[in-house]
Amino acid sequence: MASPSPTRETLITVAPTGAETSKDACPDLPTTLPELVETAQRCESAGAAMIHVHVRDADHRSTLDLGRLRRCVAALRAETDLVIQLSTGGAVTDSYADRLRVLDAEPDSCSLTMGTVNFGDDVFSNPWPFVVELYELTQARGVVPEFELFDLGHVAALHRLLDTCGPPFGGRVHCDFVMGVPGGMPGDAATLTAAVQALPHAVTSWSATGIGRTTLPVALAALSCGGHLRVGMEDTLSFAKGRPVRHNAELVERAATLAMVAQRPPMPPGGARELLGLASAEVGQ
Repeated sequence: MASPSPTRETLITVAPTGAETSKDACPDLPTTLPELVETAQRCESAGAAMIHVHVRDADHRSTLDLGRLRRCVAALRAETDLVIQLSTGGAVTDSYADRLRVLDAEPDSCSLTMGTVNFGDDVFSNPWPFVVELYELTQARGVVPEFELFDLGHVAALHRLLDTCGPPFGGRVHCDFVMGVPGGMPGDAATLTAAVQALPHAVTSWSATGIGRTTLPVALAALSCGGHLRVGMEDTLSFAKGRPVRHNAELVERAATLAMVAQRPPMPPGGARELLGLASAEVGQ
């Protein structure tokens, strides 16, 4: 399959927190709402246009508490222009019901993982009936999904989903390759190229995420293939060998620099809304 035509700008998504890393292990991880808002503002200034959000409870543990999700969405909407994407993956221990309720927080976008994958020592469970139920809920609620692809089989599942259930809300199909997870596809240029070539024709844009040491190889490969970038402390805690990430903005700044070198400068939030089909959808509401 042919890759979507590259845009002149690069959508940079920041994933600042995730569900796995503890605050004790990484004190610089933004886990409180004020920390998350400050991170979002700095990352927007550095070149991010979308934020992929996990929230934590008062003890800094991952939670899908609907009240916290709603307060987070409201605060980010009030203090930034970023496209707000909530994770429907949560932690590997979260129930399907709790993951579906994430859409009640009314984000602009949500992640939608296209299949089950071994996730280190754990299993990230996404059976087909759950994938379909979540997708149909995004269509009904007016939330733009980002299809998360951890393995080549997930690309095949995306073909099946679009053929079975039709296009997403907003009419654009955006996906993200999550590469380098132990148990998923490796984070290298050869794998990314194969995955991009296998995408459905309906895909209008894609980004790539390299976990840990694969961050830079995946970012460089994605830019060379016309893709977009996701970076953040959810995915990597090391800026370089022996040098930890001190703030998510560092990772966004580096991604923005790479995008400028590729002559595809960072896309502003308004451009991201156009790319994802949010702008036309909002006009029609």
